[in-house]
Parts: sequence; structure tokens; C-alpha cells
Amino acid sequence: MSTPRPTGKLAPALPLALVFLAAFVLPLVALVAISLFRTPAFAELSPAQYLRFLGDPFSLRVLADTVMLGLEVALCALVLAYPLALVYVASGPLIRTGLIFLILLPLLTSTVVRTFAWIVILGRDGIVNSAMLSLGLWDSPARLLYSWGGLVLALTQIQLPLMALPMINSLLRLDGNLARAAEGLGAGRVRVFVTVILPLTLPGAIAGLLLVFAAAATAFITQTLIGGGRIILMPSYIYQQSMGVQDWPFAAALSLIFTAAVIGIVAAIGALSRRLTRGLDAA
Repeated sequence: MSTPRPTGKLAPALPLALVFLAAFVLPLVALVAISLFRTPAFAELSPAQYLRFLGDPFSLRVLADTVMLGLEVALCALVLAYPLALVYVASGPLIRTGLIFLILLPLLTSTVVRTFAWIVILGRDGIVNSAMLSLGLWDSPARLLYSWGGLVLALTQIQLPLMALPMINSLLRLDGNLARAAEGLGAGRVRVFVTVILPLTLPGAIAGLLLVFAAAATAFITQTLIGGGRIILMPSYIYQQSMGVQDWPFAAALSLIFTAAVIGIVAAIGALSRRLTRGLDAA
């Protein structure tokens, strides 16, 4: 009786591999090739586009602002997701059903629709300004739209499900007897959270941080509509260079640099989480 060859086991994965090759690898190779041209006329091969980026303070600031936005949104989502997940775990079946519906509801709505909803909320005549003026808390409408704070707020709400779901999963897998044992030994709620719940749910928190950071840093639609032309970030900067200026080599170089930066930060966060996890296990 002949044994099946290994290639036969890999045959079902061949269509997916071909789709991955056509949809990701080939466009990435094309970006690398385009980024190596010196001018938009594709006349001469040179690393000039990368040197141009490294020597341009404006481009470096745009990249730094984009990374900072992703980190701020991820941390804000983490702060909101922990109480939400704790309430979910402590609730009964009926409340859990309602909470999971509310968490999943934004994922069932288009990002464009949610972004325009935030425009209505944050606008000069929006809900927030109208309420504050009616209550007499503000003398004049505040500029909430087209601001950094408004962008962070909108992205935090839009990306919150990506943080809440891993946190809920981590807390559901946590043995409740550990927290009760710590309380029985005299630990307060804050100490129980810091010494028991937080370390044991760290993998879920890191997973949520990675998802939210990558999604927020690359959220072209929300960044463009909420930030407007006053906040230039990498997705809109790449769009301007490719569609507006028609500088395709520089736009390709920006895309590759941005991709490498996001992957590098995600890898760094993952490595840090593994190191912390090993330290906690050793302790």
C-alpha cells in the first residue's frame, strides 16, 4: 500500500496560495520595483525616493504622527475595554446578550456610516456643541471636528470591538477562584486587578492592542473625514502623492516604509508581550 505524498496533502491549499500570490505578493513586488525609480517618468533606477523620505522632516513627522495616533487609539480602547469586559463577565445571560450585541453592532455597520455619524456628533452645530451651549457650559462652539482629539475619539469608538472581544475572551478563560482567593487573603479590588486579573489577561490585551493599532493607523476613511485637510497622516499622504501629484515612485516608497513601520511596531509589541509573559510565568 503506497503512502500519500506530502504534495497531495497541500493540494487543497493551492488555490488559496495562488490568491495570496496574486493579491499580495505580486502587488508588493510591483511597489518595490516602482519605488526604485528616480523620477515619475520611470527613467532611472535609484534609491533616491527612500533617501528623499529620510531627508524630509515633514515626511518623518507624518510617519511619527501616524504611529502616535495608532498607539493613542489602542491605549484608549484598552482603557475602555477592560471595564466593559469585566461588566460582561460579571453579568447574567440576558445582559451578556445585550452587551455582545452592542459590541458587534458597529462591525455590522459600514465604516463610512459610522464616520459620518461622528461628523454629525462633533460638528460645529453637532450634538456635543449644541448640548454644551444649551447647558451654558460653553460660551461658543468648540472645534471638535478636524482636531486630533476628535480623531482619536472617533477611531477609539470605531475600533473598540477589536479590543473588547479579545478582552472578554481572556476574562472568560480566567479562573474566578483566583480573584476570590486573593480577596480572601485581604487584597482589595484594585490590588486584585493589578496582581491577578491584569497579568493573566495580558495575552488578550496585547492581541487587542495589535489589532487596534494596525487598524487605526491605516484607517484612511476616518482619518480623512474626521481629520480633514488639517491633519496629514500616512494614508492620506500616500494618496496625495499618488493621485494628486502623480509621483508614483515616491508614493510606492511611502507605502513600503509605512508597511515596514507598522509591521515593525507590531512585531516589537509581540516580542515585548512574550517577554512579559515569560517573566510572569517565572515569577
